[in-house]
Amino acid sequence: MKFSIITLFLGQTRNRFLVYQDANGVVDRLRLAGKARGCDGVELRYPADFEDVATVKAALADNGLGVSAINFASVRNEKWLRGSWTATDPTIRREVVDEMRRAMDIAGELGIDRITNCPLNDGYDYHFEMDYLDAFDAAAESYAAAADHNPDIKLCIEYKISEPRMRCQLGTAGQTAAFCQYVDRDNLGVTLDSGHALFANENIAMEAAMLARTNRLFYVHLNDNDGRADWDLIPGSIHFWPFVELFYTLRKIGYDDWYAFDIVPKEHDPVAVFEMAVTMSRKFDDIAARIDKDRMDDLLRRRDPAMTMGYLAELV
Repeated sequence: MKFSIITLFLGQTRNRFLVYQDANGVVDRLRLAGKARGCDGVELRYPADFEDVATVKAALADNGLGVSAINFASVRNEKWLRGSWTATDPTIRREVVDEMRRAMDIAGELGIDRITNCPLNDGYDYHFEMDYLDAFDAAAESYAAAADHNPDIKLCIEYKISEPRMRCQLGTAGQTAAFCQYVDRDNLGVTLDSGHALFANENIAMEAAMLARTNRLFYVHLNDNDGRADWDLIPGSIHFWPFVELFYTLRKIGYDDWYAFDIVPKEHDPVAVFEMAVTMSRKFDDIAARIDKDRMDDLLRRRDPAMTMGYLAELV
Protein backbone atom coordinates (compact mmCIF):
# COMPACT_ATOMS: atom_id res chain seq x y z
CA MET A 1 0.00 0.00 0.00
CA LYS A 2 1.31 3.42 -0.97
CA PHE A 3 -0.05 6.52 0.75
CA SER A 4 0.24 10.12 -0.35
CA ILE A 5 -0.85 13.51 0.98
CA ILE A 6 -2.44 16.25 -1.09
CA THR A 7 -0.05 19.17 -0.67
CA LEU A 8 -2.92 21.65 -0.26
CA PHE A 9 -3.50 20.27 3.24
CA LEU A 10 0.08 20.71 4.41
CA GLY A 11 -0.25 24.48 4.53
CA GLN A 12 -2.80 27.17 5.10
CA THR A 13 -6.45 26.30 4.46
CA ARG A 14 -9.62 28.27 5.01
CA ASN A 15 -13.37 27.92 5.01
CA ARG A 16 -16.08 30.57 5.20
CA PHE A 17 -15.31 31.26 8.85
CA LEU A 18 -11.72 30.51 9.78
CA VAL A 19 -8.16 30.34 8.49
CA TYR A 20 -6.01 27.41 9.64
CA GLN A 21 -2.20 27.03 9.78
CA ASP A 22 0.48 29.41 8.59
CA ALA A 23 1.04 30.13 4.93
CA ASN A 24 4.03 28.28 3.44
CA GLY A 25 5.51 27.26 0.11
CA VAL A 26 5.72 23.96 -1.71
CA VAL A 27 9.22 23.19 -0.38
CA ASP A 28 8.02 23.52 3.23
CA ARG A 29 4.97 21.38 2.44
CA LEU A 30 7.13 18.64 0.97
CA ARG A 31 9.37 18.78 4.02
CA LEU A 32 6.32 18.20 6.24
CA ALA A 33 5.18 15.32 4.07
CA GLY A 34 8.60 13.73 4.42
CA LYS A 35 8.21 13.77 8.20
CA ALA A 36 4.91 11.84 8.19
CA ARG A 37 5.79 8.23 8.95
CA GLY A 38 4.12 5.78 6.61
CA CYS A 39 3.44 8.36 3.91
CA ASP A 40 5.27 7.54 0.70
CA GLY A 41 4.51 10.56 -1.44
CA VAL A 42 2.34 13.51 -2.29
CA GLU A 43 -0.35 14.60 -4.70
CA LEU A 44 0.96 17.83 -6.20
CA ARG A 45 -1.30 20.69 -7.29
CA TYR A 46 -1.31 22.41 -10.65
CA PRO A 47 -0.67 25.27 -11.05
CA ALA A 48 0.04 26.15 -7.40
CA ASP A 49 3.04 23.84 -6.88
CA PHE A 50 4.77 24.39 -10.20
CA GLU A 51 6.24 27.87 -10.28
CA ASP A 52 9.64 26.17 -10.44
CA VAL A 53 9.57 22.54 -11.58
CA ALA A 54 13.28 22.00 -10.89
CA THR A 55 12.86 23.11 -7.27
CA VAL A 56 9.90 20.77 -6.79
CA LYS A 57 11.81 17.88 -8.31
CA ALA A 58 14.76 18.50 -5.97
CA ALA A 59 12.52 18.81 -2.88
CA LEU A 60 10.80 15.53 -3.73
CA ALA A 61 14.18 13.79 -3.91
CA ASP A 62 15.47 15.45 -0.74
CA ASN A 63 12.48 14.16 1.23
CA GLY A 64 12.28 10.72 -0.37
CA LEU A 65 8.81 11.30 -1.79
CA GLY A 66 7.05 9.80 -4.75
CA VAL A 67 4.14 11.47 -6.56
CA SER A 68 0.78 9.72 -6.75
CA ALA A 69 -0.80 12.28 -9.09
CA ILE A 70 -1.04 15.90 -10.11
CA ASN A 71 -4.24 17.56 -8.98
CA PHE A 72 -5.38 19.87 -11.79
CA ALA A 73 -7.38 22.81 -10.41
CA SER A 74 -10.23 23.72 -12.75
CA VAL A 75 -11.64 26.02 -10.04
CA ARG A 76 -9.78 29.34 -10.07
CA ASN A 77 -10.57 32.43 -8.02
CA GLU A 78 -9.60 34.78 -10.82
CA LYS A 79 -11.36 33.12 -13.78
CA TRP A 80 -13.66 30.36 -15.01
CA LEU A 81 -16.33 31.46 -12.53
CA ARG A 82 -19.14 30.18 -14.75
CA GLY A 83 -17.61 26.75 -15.20
CA SER A 84 -14.54 25.40 -16.95
CA TRP A 85 -15.19 22.19 -18.92
CA THR A 86 -18.82 23.24 -19.41
CA ALA A 87 -18.30 26.96 -20.04
CA THR A 88 -20.64 28.25 -22.72
CA ASP A 89 -17.75 30.28 -24.17
CA PRO A 90 -15.62 27.91 -26.30
CA THR A 91 -12.61 30.18 -25.75
CA ILE A 92 -12.70 29.36 -22.04
CA ARG A 93 -13.00 25.64 -22.71
CA ARG A 94 -9.98 25.77 -25.03
CA GLU A 95 -8.05 27.61 -22.31
CA VAL A 96 -8.92 24.90 -19.78
CA VAL A 97 -7.84 22.15 -22.17
CA ASP A 98 -4.58 23.97 -22.92
CA GLU A 99 -3.88 24.29 -19.20
CA MET A 100 -4.56 20.59 -18.71
CA ARG A 101 -2.19 19.78 -21.55
CA ARG A 102 0.54 21.81 -19.84
CA ALA A 103 -0.09 19.89 -16.62
CA MET A 104 0.15 16.62 -18.56
CA ASP A 105 3.46 17.73 -20.07
CA ILE A 106 4.83 18.43 -16.58
CA ALA A 107 3.55 15.05 -15.44
CA GLY A 108 5.42 13.40 -18.29
CA GLU A 109 8.58 15.31 -17.42
CA LEU A 110 8.39 14.10 -13.80
CA GLY A 111 7.42 10.52 -14.70
CA ILE A 112 3.89 10.86 -13.28
CA ASP A 113 1.20 8.88 -15.07
CA ARG A 114 -1.94 10.29 -13.46
CA ILE A 115 -3.77 13.62 -13.28
CA THR A 116 -6.84 13.99 -11.09
CA ASN A 117 -9.40 16.76 -11.44
CA CYS A 118 -12.48 17.65 -9.41
CA PRO A 119 -14.72 19.82 -11.65
CA LEU A 120 -16.38 21.48 -8.68
CA ASN A 121 -17.58 24.62 -10.40
CA ASP A 122 -19.17 22.82 -13.33
CA GLY A 123 -22.81 22.54 -12.35
CA TYR A 124 -25.72 24.74 -11.40
CA ASP A 125 -27.42 26.53 -8.51
CA TYR A 126 -30.85 27.05 -10.08
CA HIS A 127 -33.15 25.09 -12.36
CA PHE A 128 -33.13 26.36 -15.94
CA GLU A 129 -29.66 27.81 -15.33
CA MET A 130 -27.79 25.17 -17.38
CA ASP A 131 -28.54 23.49 -20.70
CA TYR A 132 -27.72 19.95 -19.54
CA LEU A 133 -27.35 18.46 -23.02
CA ASP A 134 -25.02 21.21 -24.22
CA ALA A 135 -23.07 21.02 -20.95
CA PHE A 136 -22.46 17.27 -21.24
CA ASP A 137 -21.40 17.66 -24.86
CA ALA A 138 -19.07 20.53 -24.01
CA ALA A 139 -17.48 18.62 -21.14
CA ALA A 140 -17.14 15.47 -23.25
CA GLU A 141 -15.46 17.34 -26.08
CA SER A 142 -13.08 19.08 -23.67
CA TYR A 143 -12.08 16.00 -21.69
CA ALA A 144 -11.61 14.06 -24.94
CA ALA A 145 -9.29 16.74 -26.30
CA ALA A 146 -7.26 16.65 -23.10
CA ALA A 147 -7.12 12.84 -22.96
CA ASP A 148 -5.94 12.66 -26.58
CA HIS A 149 -2.95 14.88 -25.77
CA ASN A 150 -1.14 11.96 -24.11
CA PRO A 151 -2.93 8.58 -23.96
CA ASP A 152 -0.23 7.29 -21.56
CA ILE A 153 -1.39 9.65 -18.80
CA LYS A 154 -4.59 8.77 -16.97
CA LEU A 155 -7.09 11.55 -16.40
CA CYS A 156 -9.19 10.90 -13.30
CA ILE A 157 -12.45 12.74 -12.65
CA GLU A 158 -13.13 13.19 -8.94
CA TYR A 159 -16.88 13.54 -8.69
CA LYS A 160 -18.73 15.42 -5.97
CA ILE A 161 -22.45 15.89 -5.44
CA SER A 162 -22.29 19.59 -4.54
CA GLU A 163 -20.09 22.49 -3.40
CA PRO A 164 -19.43 25.15 -4.48
CA ARG A 165 -22.37 24.61 -6.84
CA MET A 166 -25.68 23.51 -5.37
CA ARG A 167 -25.35 20.52 -7.71
CA CYS A 168 -22.20 19.57 -9.57
CA GLN A 169 -22.51 18.19 -13.07
CA LEU A 170 -20.77 14.93 -12.15
CA GLY A 171 -22.02 14.05 -8.68
CA THR A 172 -22.03 10.26 -8.36
CA ALA A 173 -19.88 7.30 -9.31
CA GLY A 174 -22.43 5.93 -11.74
CA GLN A 175 -22.96 9.30 -13.40
CA THR A 176 -19.21 9.78 -13.81
CA ALA A 177 -18.64 6.26 -15.13
CA ALA A 178 -21.42 6.79 -17.68
CA PHE A 179 -19.86 10.09 -18.70
CA CYS A 180 -16.48 8.39 -19.20
CA GLN A 181 -18.13 5.73 -21.34
CA TYR A 182 -19.73 8.52 -23.39
CA VAL A 183 -16.38 10.26 -23.91
CA ASP A 184 -14.90 6.86 -24.87
CA ARG A 185 -11.24 7.34 -24.04
CA ASP A 186 -9.35 4.52 -22.36
CA ASN A 187 -7.28 6.94 -20.28
CA LEU A 188 -10.29 8.77 -18.83
CA GLY A 189 -11.54 7.33 -15.55
CA VAL A 190 -12.60 8.11 -12.01
CA THR A 191 -11.05 9.10 -8.71
CA LEU A 192 -13.11 7.42 -6.01
CA ASP A 193 -13.05 9.84 -3.08
CA SER A 194 -14.52 8.00 -0.11
CA GLY A 195 -15.73 11.24 1.51
CA HIS A 196 -17.45 12.43 -1.66
CA ALA A 197 -19.12 9.04 -2.02
CA LEU A 198 -20.39 9.14 1.57
CA PHE A 199 -21.55 12.73 1.05
CA ALA A 200 -23.59 11.48 -1.94
CA ASN A 201 -25.11 8.71 0.22
CA GLU A 202 -23.19 6.05 -1.69
CA ASN A 203 -21.76 2.73 -0.53
CA ILE A 204 -18.03 3.18 -1.12
CA ALA A 205 -17.33 -0.54 -1.57
CA MET A 206 -20.16 -0.96 -4.07
CA GLU A 207 -19.02 2.08 -6.05
CA ALA A 208 -15.48 0.68 -6.13
CA ALA A 209 -16.83 -2.60 -7.51
CA MET A 210 -18.91 -0.85 -10.16
CA LEU A 211 -16.03 1.36 -11.25
CA ALA A 212 -13.74 -1.65 -11.44
CA ARG A 213 -16.22 -3.58 -13.59
CA THR A 214 -16.42 -0.63 -16.01
CA ASN A 215 -12.59 -0.30 -16.02
CA ARG A 216 -12.82 3.25 -14.68
CA LEU A 217 -11.36 2.92 -11.16
CA PHE A 218 -8.11 4.83 -11.64
CA TYR A 219 -7.37 6.29 -8.21
CA VAL A 220 -8.59 6.41 -4.59
CA HIS A 221 -8.84 9.31 -2.13
CA LEU A 222 -9.39 8.46 1.54
CA ASN A 223 -11.28 10.60 4.07
CA ASP A 224 -14.46 10.45 6.16
CA ASN A 225 -17.51 12.52 7.04
CA ASP A 226 -20.97 12.24 8.58
CA GLY A 227 -22.80 12.37 5.25
CA ARG A 228 -24.06 15.91 5.83
CA ALA A 229 -20.98 17.72 4.55
CA ASP A 230 -17.56 16.97 3.10
CA TRP A 231 -15.66 17.33 6.36
CA ASP A 232 -12.42 15.62 5.16
CA LEU A 233 -11.80 13.69 8.38
CA ILE A 234 -9.42 10.81 9.11
CA PRO A 235 -10.82 7.52 7.72
CA GLY A 236 -12.74 5.69 10.44
CA SER A 237 -13.66 8.84 12.35
CA ILE A 238 -17.32 8.14 11.59
CA HIS A 239 -17.48 4.98 9.48
CA PHE A 240 -15.83 1.70 10.47
CA TRP A 241 -17.37 -1.25 8.61
CA PRO A 242 -17.78 0.69 5.34
CA PHE A 243 -14.00 1.15 5.22
CA VAL A 244 -13.34 -2.50 6.07
CA GLU A 245 -15.70 -3.47 3.26
CA LEU A 246 -14.00 -0.99 0.92
CA PHE A 247 -10.55 -2.44 1.52
CA TYR A 248 -11.90 -5.99 1.25
CA THR A 249 -13.46 -5.09 -2.10
CA LEU A 250 -10.33 -3.36 -3.34
CA ARG A 251 -8.38 -6.52 -2.49
CA LYS A 252 -10.90 -8.63 -4.44
CA ILE A 253 -10.66 -6.47 -7.54
CA GLY A 254 -6.86 -6.28 -7.33
CA TYR A 255 -6.42 -2.56 -6.77
CA ASP A 256 -2.69 -2.15 -6.23
CA ASP A 257 -2.03 1.56 -6.56
CA TRP A 258 -1.81 4.80 -4.60
CA TYR A 259 -4.15 5.97 -1.87
CA ALA A 260 -4.17 9.73 -1.35
CA PHE A 261 -5.34 11.39 1.85
CA ASP A 262 -7.82 14.20 1.17
CA ILE A 263 -7.93 15.34 4.80
CA VAL A 264 -8.03 18.83 6.30
CA PRO A 265 -6.04 18.94 9.58
CA LYS A 266 -7.57 22.31 10.52
CA GLU A 267 -5.72 23.59 13.62
CA HIS A 268 -4.11 20.22 14.43
CA ASP A 269 -0.56 19.05 13.73
CA PRO A 270 -0.67 17.95 10.07
CA VAL A 271 2.07 15.36 10.49
CA ALA A 272 0.23 13.69 13.38
CA VAL A 273 -3.06 13.76 11.47
CA PHE A 274 -1.63 12.08 8.40
CA GLU A 275 0.30 9.52 10.44
CA MET A 276 -2.98 8.54 12.10
CA ALA A 277 -4.63 8.34 8.68
CA VAL A 278 -1.99 5.78 7.70
CA THR A 279 -2.53 3.85 10.94
CA MET A 280 -6.29 3.69 10.46
CA SER A 281 -6.06 2.75 6.79
CA ARG A 282 -3.63 -0.05 7.52
CA LYS A 283 -5.88 -1.24 10.34
CA PHE A 284 -8.84 -1.48 7.97
CA ASP A 285 -6.74 -3.30 5.39
CA ASP A 286 -5.41 -5.68 8.04
CA ILE A 287 -8.95 -6.63 9.06
CA ALA A 288 -9.90 -7.03 5.41
CA ALA A 289 -6.87 -9.28 4.85
CA ARG A 290 -7.97 -11.57 7.69
CA ILE A 291 -11.42 -12.16 6.18
CA ASP A 292 -11.45 -15.72 4.87
CA LYS A 293 -12.55 -15.39 1.25
CA ASP A 294 -14.27 -18.79 1.03
CA ARG A 295 -16.14 -18.22 4.25
CA MET A 296 -17.18 -14.72 3.22
CA ASP A 297 -18.28 -15.97 -0.20
CA ASP A 298 -20.53 -18.48 1.56
CA LEU A 299 -21.89 -15.81 3.89
CA LEU A 300 -22.60 -13.50 0.97
CA ARG A 301 -24.51 -16.28 -0.79
CA ARG A 302 -26.58 -16.86 2.38
CA ARG A 303 -27.25 -13.11 2.81
CA ASP A 304 -27.79 -13.60 6.53
CA PRO A 305 -26.62 -10.33 8.17
CA ALA A 306 -26.64 -11.68 11.73
CA MET A 307 -24.39 -14.57 10.75
CA THR A 308 -22.10 -12.29 8.77
CA MET A 309 -21.80 -9.73 11.57
CA GLY A 310 -21.04 -12.51 14.02
CA TYR A 311 -18.11 -13.60 11.89
CA LEU A 312 -16.84 -10.06 11.38
CA ALA A 313 -17.02 -9.40 15.13
CA GLU A 314 -14.53 -12.24 15.63
CA LEU A 315 -11.96 -10.26 13.67
CA VAL A 316 -11.87 -7.14 15.85
